Parts: sequence; C-alpha cells; structure tokens
Amino acid sequence: MTSQKPKGMKILDAQDKELMTVRRIEREGNALIIRGKIFGAMPMVAKLTPAEARAALRLLDFRTFLFLLSLLFRR
Repeated sequence: MTSQKPKGMKILDAQDKELMTVRRIEREGNALIIRGKIFGAMPMVAKLTPAEARAALRLLDFRTFLFLLSLLFRR
C-alpha cells in the first residue's frame, strides 16, 4: 500500500522548518477562512477579515508587490 502526501501549502520559518500546513482556504461570509495544522500537530482555523486584508496590503511596498505577483510563476 502506498501512502500519499496530503495536499496543502507549507509555511516555513527562516531555517526551512515547517511552521504550518494549510489544508484549505475558503470563504465564510466576508471573511477568508484558513484551515490547517501548526507544527504538524495542532489544528488551527484562522480568519482574515477585509479590514485585516487591507492592513496587510499596506505593509507591501511596490517592489515587494511585484515580487509577490512574479512568485506565482517561479519554480
């Protein structure tokens, strides 16, 4: 029997160790719900509201915004 890795996105720390595995991103009303596990063990549900999303965008300068767009097309 072969085991398959679960699909998801990993968020790594500065030493390339896994901080969080995101299993699902979904909409709930006006918020974005992020479901996953922290450190591979503790389940977590995070909520991103429109106000917090706008606050996050204010943290980006133009060069970082361009890098973020290009990141989608990098290997």
